[in-house]
Amino acid sequence: MPFYLVDVFAERKYAGNQLAVVHSRGALSAEQMQEVANEMHFSETAFILSRHQRSEGFDVRIFTPSTEVPFAGHPALGAAYVIRRFLLKKPVSRVLLNLKVGHVAVDFEGARLSDGLLWVEQVPPVFGRTFGAARLARVLSLDLSDFDSRYPVQEVSTGLPFVIVPLKSLAAVRRARISLGDLMDLSREVKAGILVFCPEVYEASNDLNVRVFVDLFGIPEDPATGSGNGCLAGYLSRYRYFGSEEVNARVEQGYEIGRRSLLLLKAENAAGVLRVHVGGKVILVACGELV
Repeated sequence: MPFYLVDVFAERKYAGNQLAVVHSRGALSAEQMQEVANEMHFSETAFILSRHQRSEGFDVRIFTPSTEVPFAGHPALGAAYVIRRFLLKKPVSRVLLNLKVGHVAVDFEGARLSDGLLWVEQVPPVFGRTFGAARLARVLSLDLSDFDSRYPVQEVSTGLPFVIVPLKSLAAVRRARISLGDLMDLSREVKAGILVFCPEVYEASNDLNVRVFVDLFGIPEDPATGSGNGCLAGYLSRYRYFGSEEVNARVEQGYEIGRRSLLLLKAENAAGVLRVHVGGKVILVACGELV
């Protein structure tokens, strides 16, 4: 049973978010997939169930080390990369995935199988409840003055929910530390990742700095979060963070944990529907076989 290790949202090897992609061909039960994902112990492992492409695409399931999730951004890109390069073996411009959240399309820029940008359009974001900044200050071990009060703290989901937290400075982002007791209290109302962001950056070519905490899914901090940044793209559009509903932004993530990542965000309101895309590169690191 072949598997592939890739770095997603990476500009070079050993950066971005690590992903294992297993071509299980439907031979593993859900319990076995969960065991393999825990053995790999990356933030997610993707399993390609289909032997061949069906009319609606390839069946893919995604697991963290502790649970299955209906959608995650970097596994969608990584699985599509493996399907294109190793299953289809031809430079198609689009790969369709059947995920728990529904049908998801991944588009490719460039004709080479080994490189180029990949883009995933996420389902339209759903905006949930808002939370007081003081409450998230306790969860994140921050001061109330660290929050950008012009924008709300809000739950947003494109298949996997995140609480979006606007902060003023890179110093505040760097100081953020999860208080597990306060997080457990928050989880009684919403089981979601927490994404903090600010307009100060490490690299001048980028627009935002992001950190994502996913303790509730068994991941203390994620180095590059496609699903969370899709939620962020929708949030930035809805609240006109850059002055309009159109978003075209470069996001850096993972710097604080030694896994520098670059995610490209696009959002636009098309005839009343908020369309969100997240893009980046996928780099192959290793190929192997489960025995």
